[in-house]
Amino acid sequence: MYIAMNRFRIPPENEDAFRERWLGREVHLHTVPGFISFQLLAGPRHDDHILYASHTVWQSRVAFENWTRSDEFRAAHASAGTKKPLMIGPPVFEGFDVVQNIIARMPDSEG
Repeated sequence: MYIAMNRFRIPPENEDAFRERWLGREVHLHTVPGFISFQLLAGPRHDDHILYASHTVWQSRVAFENWTRSDEFRAAHASAGTKKPLMIGPPVFEGFDVVQNIIARMPDSEG
């Protein structure tokens, strides 16, 4: 698995607009080969910004890289430079290969 994350520093006065922009987006990730899940995370608050992160789980680094070269990726990011900037600086990308993945065990249904 591969985790693709972007960190965003959002001034407090832009937080509502930032959330609305993300939550109002048309999403097609679930149709992309290799996509597993996506979360938008709200992090710590500082005097001048709130830290947000997008967290996307892919089956592999190759699946993520294929997505970044796809028409779907270009369409999803087409308006990125045309709207009012809501962040302090550009997003900061971080990519991680999963070394260990532990998931919850489902309760035994036979009691």
